[in-house]
Amino acid sequence: QLQLVESGGGLVQPGGSLRLSCAASGFTLDDFAIGWFRQAPGKEREGVSYISSIDGRTNYADSVKGRFTISRDNAKNTVSLQMNNLKPADTAVYYCAADPSGVGTLVTGIPYEYWGQGTQVTVSS
Repeated sequence: QLQLVESGGGLVQPGGSLRLSCAASGFTLDDFAIGWFRQAPGKEREGVSYISSIDGRTNYADSVKGRFTISRDNAKNTVSLQMNNLKPADTAVYYCAADPSGVGTLVTGIPYEYWGQGTQVTVSS
C-alpha cells in the first residue's frame, strides 16, 4: 500500500522554526516530484513548495520564498520542509503529495496522485 505520512507540525511562536517531514511507505520518494501544500481554515488548499525528481529543481510560493526550504533525504526516503521565521499567516494544515511525472507543480490536484493526511502548524504567541 502506497502511503505518505507527514510529521513535525506543532505550535510555534512568530519568528520560530519548524521542520516538517514527509515519509513514504510502499514506494521510493526519489521517483516522484514531492509537493508541500497547506490549507488554512476557510481557505482553499495552496501550493507551498515542490522538488522535482528529474533535475532536483525546487520552487516556492512567493509568500514563503526566503523562509522555507525543501530538501530530500533519499537514504531515509523522506522529503523535508524547513520553515523559518514563521508568521501567523503560515498557520494551516500542511500536506505532502507525490507526483509520478517527476516534474512537480504548485497547483493542487493533478498530477499529484498520493497525499498524506496532513500535519497541523500553528503560529501564535
